[in-house]
Order: sequence, then structure tokens, then C-alpha cells
Amino acid sequence: MDLFSEEKTTFKLPNAELLYIPNFFDNTKADAYFSILKSEINWQQDNITVFGKTYKQPRLTALYANNDKPYSYSNITMHPKPFTEPLLDIKQAVQHKCNHEFSTVLLNFYRDGNDSNGWHADNEKELGKNPVIASVSFGEARPFHFKHRTLKNERYKIKLGHGSLLVMKGEMQHYWLHQIAKTKQQIGERINLTFRKII
Repeated sequence: MDLFSEEKTTFKLPNAELLYIPNFFDNTKADAYFSILKSEINWQQDNITVFGKTYKQPRLTALYANNDKPYSYSNITMHPKPFTEPLLDIKQAVQHKCNHEFSTVLLNFYRDGNDSNGWHADNEKELGKNPVIASVSFGEARPFHFKHRTLKNERYKIKLGHGSLLVMKGEMQHYWLHQIAKTKQQIGERINLTFRKII
């Protein structure tokens, strides 16, 4: 089911709560942030091992934080760099909207439709019991797919547009999986920032 909306929308779903704001940053600001992040972020491409085979992760990533706490997922451990001024500006705006403090941001750079992020949950123990995850997108719109682990009819997608904010909270990371799927369409670059608090 497509949950895309042009206006601020709060979704009450089984074991989850989502807030989606399509134009959290206007086009001018979103364009500027995309350009700054693409050129100034220290992007890396880690290896990922799936079923005993090692591949290049199908996107570029970076980790920034206000501390030196590492973040681990999929047998990858990332060590943060200090927040830059643009990242602090984005974080402050997101924190004000969410009424929640974030310590860390994981950035993903999707270069084209071949870059993706498979089904997963942000349920690492260092994020705490019911983490708040705030996701900001700049660049090409990509569908964000999510599905309930046990309720098979609970399956949705939201098209995350340029300058949008998606907030996941409540029990969502325990009961739901999400992904950014590959596409054969000719599409442009997308940068996604996922703010979280590492405890």
C-alpha cells in the first residue's frame, strides 16, 4: 500500500508510529545541503559479508557524532567523525521537530538505482529499547518499503522526497523491517541522513 502524502502525516500502525513531512526543508535549502554533503562528507564504501561471500556495500556511507562511540551493523563497525556545521544545523532542526536529542548520524549516499539497502531493522542494542530514528532525504526520491515481521498484510511504502523528514518511533524497530530497493530505472543521486541516539 502506498502511503505517500503531500502533507504532514502521522501514521498509527500496529507496533509502530511514523511521522512523514514531505517538505521539511524547502527546495533551496535542500539543494544547498545536497551539494554540501556530497562534496564535504568523508564517504566510504565498506565490505559486507552475506552467506559467506564478501561484497562491496551497495552504497557509500559515513558516520558523524558528538562523541566517539562506534556504531556496528551487519558485521561492520564504523567510528564517527565530529559533526560538521551543516550537519549540526540539520540536526538542530530535526531535534526541534522531534523534541528528541540525537547523538549520531549515519549517512547513506545512493549513487544510482543500483545502490540499495536491504531489509533490516535499526535494532542494534546500542540504540536502546525503542529508538527514535529520524531520516532526512536530499536528492532523488526513492520508495521506502516497510513490512511487519508477522502481520503479512501490514506492508507499505512511502516515497521519500527531496527535503523530506521521516520519523520512526515506538516499537517499530522490534516489529518492522524496512528497505530501499534497487531499481532498473535511470535515477539520480540521493543522500539520506538517519539521526539516532547511541547510549
